[in-house]
Amino acid sequence: MTARYATTCRVCSGPVRPGDEITKADQGWAHGPCAATGSDAPKTRARKEMPAARGALEVWTDGACSGNPGPGGWAWATRDGRTGSGGAVVTTNQRMEIQAALEAVRALPGPLTVVSDSTYVVNCFRDGWWRGWLDRGWTTSARKPVANRDLWEPLVTLVNERGDVTFRWVKGHSGDEMNDLVDRLAVEESARAANPPAGDR
Repeated sequence: MTARYATTCRVCSGPVRPGDEITKADQGWAHGPCAATGSDAPKTRARKEMPAARGALEVWTDGACSGNPGPGGWAWATRDGRTGSGGAVVTTNQRMEIQAALEAVRALPGPLTVVSDSTYVVNCFRDGWWRGWLDRGWTTSARKPVANRDLWEPLVTLVNERGDVTFRWVKGHSGDEMNDLVDRLAVEESARAANPPAGDR
């Protein structure tokens, strides 16, 4: 099901936004992927940030979706003015969050810190969910197929091949100008996907 109101995920302690996929958890609600990973998620709320490589470029990423599923958009941007964005006619918010990170890592060489307001994306790398997925042949600890594997697999592969990419979480809609920028770009792409030019229909 999808969230109607903002709350906090009982598994990762990150924000749950209206439209996010959620499921019932102990004493509350959790992101669908967090609940699905079960023991993949850390038992402690204390989190260490990933140490960034020296001179790492920061890139902000975000995804948006009108309806879940529905038309969506993704975007990335750096402080020096580089940006990338795109959309899909039928997708989900979580897919767009992963797509944004994947496109940023593909586009930007050298040491990189991906800054995202998606705990789904950040925790996969910060908390090492991907290791369990690989060990179990792309299944969760509950022995269910990992959702969005078609996007996760190339992102995990690329991050591991490069060895110079880290992830950092930022609270969404909290006044971070770069987070606000990629949110706006992703929403614009979502609107464009919902109403493509007549020649593209």
